[in-house]
Amino acid sequence: MADPTREAAFDLLTAVMDRRRPLEEALDALPALAQRDRSAGHRLAAAVLRRMGTLDAVLEPFLHKAPPEPVRHVLRLGAAGLLLLETPRHAAVATAVSLARARGLAPFVGLINAVLRRVAEAGPTALFDLDGPRLDTPAWLWASWGDKAREIAVAHQRAAPLDVTPKSQALPLGGIRLPTGSVRFPAGTRLTEIPGFDRGEFWVQDAAAALPAKLLAARPGERVADLCAAPGGKTAQLAAAGAVVVAVERNPVRLARLEENLRHWHLQAELVQADATEWTPAQLFDAVLLDAPCSATGTIRRHPDVPRIKRPRDVRALAEAQDRLLRAAAAMLGHGGRLIYSVCSLQPEEGAPRIEAAVARGGLRHDKFTPAEVAALPEALTREGFLRTLPSMWAELGGMDGFFAARLIKT
Repeated sequence: MADPTREAAFDLLTAVMDRRRPLEEALDALPALAQRDRSAGHRLAAAVLRRMGTLDAVLEPFLHKAPPEPVRHVLRLGAAGLLLLETPRHAAVATAVSLARARGLAPFVGLINAVLRRVAEAGPTALFDLDGPRLDTPAWLWASWGDKAREIAVAHQRAAPLDVTPKSQALPLGGIRLPTGSVRFPAGTRLTEIPGFDRGEFWVQDAAAALPAKLLAARPGERVADLCAAPGGKTAQLAAAGAVVVAVERNPVRLARLEENLRHWHLQAELVQADATEWTPAQLFDAVLLDAPCSATGTIRRHPDVPRIKRPRDVRALAEAQDRLLRAAAAMLGHGGRLIYSVCSLQPEEGAPRIEAAVARGGLRHDKFTPAEVAALPEALTREGFLRTLPSMWAELGGMDGFFAARLIKT
């Protein structure tokens, strides 16, 4: 009988690689499973996705011809256990063989056994001469990141730490305060075990993801719209600052999650289920925060499925949607109102060109961020006055998500 951890990891890998399904969505769809096996399966599948190019390069010399994709998944899982997760040799090989039998791959058991034994014999030396960062990054992404590609790809090899945004200045027990005010815990920290979680004293939010709402600088009593608002971290920041927040979210399931989160955090906002490109507010806003749907390539450290399911054509389609959202957001602003546009993307097309297009359409001007506004992270301020964070920033502290943000003023 196959190990439930490997069964779960195989199902997750198959969902991502064969059906291009997001890893978190595939995790939610797993059948009932003990939490320990569920977490371990997720960890194993994530390790394979994060280092897939390297694992394939290790396996290649031992394969005389390309095996069927399900067999390749079993081999990848076994090799990841041996080389990345320090699984004992016998356990890694035996569980791979059992998994193959359980998934109707019995004719390939001999191949799987032989190949993984060869990988086990080679051990960590199999990785020595491989350019892991380059192998693990799809060529189109590597090319798009320019001279920052290698440092970004190196940062992606490590799992992301857990960052939270506290409601007050109190420091959650066990965390470290980052220069921007977020609080960081080591990768693998269980959120529910952090003191204060049950009282709603903080919410999960990468340090970079917390910056757009900070840069909006909402003031008490201001009317602020948060577009594409779920799961609610930015809505919470704005509400905690004293703003009168209207949170707009198209997806009813995600909106329900946002409502539940706000209740847990003891914060209030008006919730609207609507497509932001079609919704018209009864009254214009003082400020709008648009954290737009994007390729999410800035979050690869925590979502290693992104390079496996996204394609260049996805970025082009997203850029068009971002332009529509920017037009809608501008129409919601009163004269002199400010708009923060942000995306958790590393793709150039989703950044500065969207701001240039918005300004060219008229009615908005670009208002540069100042060094004082990003004093805690000066390396993120571009020459053009945009915010651009990279996963390689704060490497000694564990990195951060890649984000782009800009400020526009309604003229």
